[in-house]
Amino acid sequence: MKPMNILVLEDEQRAGEKLLDIIAQIVPEARVDWKRSVAEGVDFLKSGRPDIIFSDIELLDGNAFQVYDEVKPQCPIIFCTAYDKFYVEAFNTNGIAYLLKPYTREQVMEAWEKYRLLFEKETMTEPAISPSLLNEFKSLLNREQQYKRTFTVKKRNGVFLLKADEVAYFQAQGDFVEGIDRLGKKHILNYSLTAIEEAIDPRQFFRINRSEIVNMDSILKYDAYTKNRLVITLGRPAVNLYTTNSRTPEFRSWVENH
Repeated sequence: MKPMNILVLEDEQRAGEKLLDIIAQIVPEARVDWKRSVAEGVDFLKSGRPDIIFSDIELLDGNAFQVYDEVKPQCPIIFCTAYDKFYVEAFNTNGIAYLLKPYTREQVMEAWEKYRLLFEKETMTEPAISPSLLNEFKSLLNREQQYKRTFTVKKRNGVFLLKADEVAYFQAQGDFVEGIDRLGKKHILNYSLTAIEEAIDPRQFFRINRSEIVNMDSILKYDAYTKNRLVITLGRPAVNLYTTNSRTPEFRSWVENH
């Protein structure tokens, strides 16, 4: 049987790798092409015809809709983006799902299940998902995602448990990470910042720059710092943190969608 052809149009390295990993779990037999710019997307669609596209919107050299204006896609599109202002354009361009970053594995699964229900019977000659994996999808969609709730903290007088919801923010310090609680006390954690980001609830925590992850419940306010950066003021402890240019739009979207 002919394997599926999937196009991933995503310019961010980390986001692309995350999406490819999820797709590999959903349809391990699929052929996946990863393109990162408008030019690469146009070239690919002129010569190939994917069964489905996973598409970011803002790319290295422009907007993904430039691709779809030049080469009309003949397949459905699952949009994966940090921006919440393109809903109309997305669903006028073969969009069947609109995932806001930072999206979860379960949200991708749900979008894929929608694709199957809409298109599998008409266009596929074999199941796109194994029965066991489909059962896993349904189970995941019907239960609350389990995220890490505690971290172990080794100290001279023993190993203590630090509750995730008591951490105001996580901060990378060279080779280690500190969890700063709401009293301002610092706890050294034996995890990388990326590992922590993957383990905690993305609805509750957000990575605002390369070295810091903030807890929504600790945010007092935020304001413009420079043209493309924000200053985030925490209430407990009283401290200011700063978004990077690339994370500012996603942070705004994350806050507005709570």
